[in-house]
Amino acid sequence: MAEFLSSVRSKLSQFLGGGEEPQEMRQGEQEYVELDTSSSAEAKGKVIVRPYVVENFEDIKGILDSLREGSTIALINIKSLKEKDIIELKRAINKLKKTTDAISGDIAGFGEDYIVATPSFARIHRFKEAPAPQPTTTTIPSEQEIM
Repeated sequence: MAEFLSSVRSKLSQFLGGGEEPQEMRQGEQEYVELDTSSSAEAKGKVIVRPYVVENFEDIKGILDSLREGSTIALINIKSLKEKDIIELKRAINKLKKTTDAISGDIAGFGEDYIVATPSFARIHRFKEAPAPQPTTTTIPSEQEIM
């Protein structure tokens, strides 16, 4: 197989005007390419869904930083802050909302104790409530109509 690829390479090289191959390539020496397998190169194309627990207002800084990077979907547990201080919770949610708006992201409540925040590439599905059924009015026929 290596010989076949080598012959194809030499023919392409001659066709494209590359001249002769170096001596070491003609003798069957193979060329290798080293790949970088570090986690930073791997994480660039991946989306991370990361859980967070917010116990005070300062805890949202890390969440905001990861949202700004653009590859993290944040699942935020707000239960402990809700039980502790509702004013701080409103302040934290307001800050999260402003940041998601600034990065063209999305934010929504998920149950009573969770918030989901996404960067610009993701949207949160929201159920539209069906309109309430309209009551139907039926008229009961009078005795005269029946006979």
